[in-house]
Amino acid sequence: MPAIRLLAAVPSVIYGLIGILVLAPFVGRHLITEQRRHSLAYVVQLDGTSLLVAAAVLTVMITPIMIAIVVDALRAIPTAWTEGAAALGANRWEVAWTVSVRAARPAIVAAAVLACARALGEAVMISMVSGSRAFAPNLLDGVSFIFEPVRSLAATLVESADAINAPAVKSSIYAFALLLLLSSLALSIGGYIAKLPLRRQGMRV
Repeated sequence: MPAIRLLAAVPSVIYGLIGILVLAPFVGRHLITEQRRHSLAYVVQLDGTSLLVAAAVLTVMITPIMIAIVVDALRAIPTAWTEGAAALGANRWEVAWTVSVRAARPAIVAAAVLACARALGEAVMISMVSGSRAFAPNLLDGVSFIFEPVRSLAATLVESADAINAPAVKSSIYAFALLLLLSSLALSIGGYIAKLPLRRQGMRV
């Protein structure tokens, strides 16, 4: 558990450095074939920084946050609940699934919402490992689309901050910021609605 908390506290730029120094070169050398690179040469350059690397690093970055919250919720469950289930004849896995996990479901939803919000607003790491180009991966390219560069809204905000005095850029930045804000609001409302029916049979979080 201390290792999980340590991973959750690591700054995102450290994950970005690991991604761009280790994972992106590995993808560029071993997963992107010359045939795939040549087929998209006139559309976009495949150099390893891609949607795949961004998704992989982002998953590693937000998973410790979810684990830490869920573990704390499971530890907060009254011992009498699990002991009572065991006294009634439930085995270890039945106790864990029917009592512990069931009671901690609101916390699990909260952990998922918090992790998704962290991923939604991540900018520095995504800007480092995704290629950060104004390009949208095309599903019509088949498997190759996961190796194509991408730029998230949060990364666009960071990279366009220097040109905010330009009227067109300023309007776009504010529009992106509003979209991120509304997305976070919708995520929070969705998590709250999802937790409502679970609170009747679980712990309040």
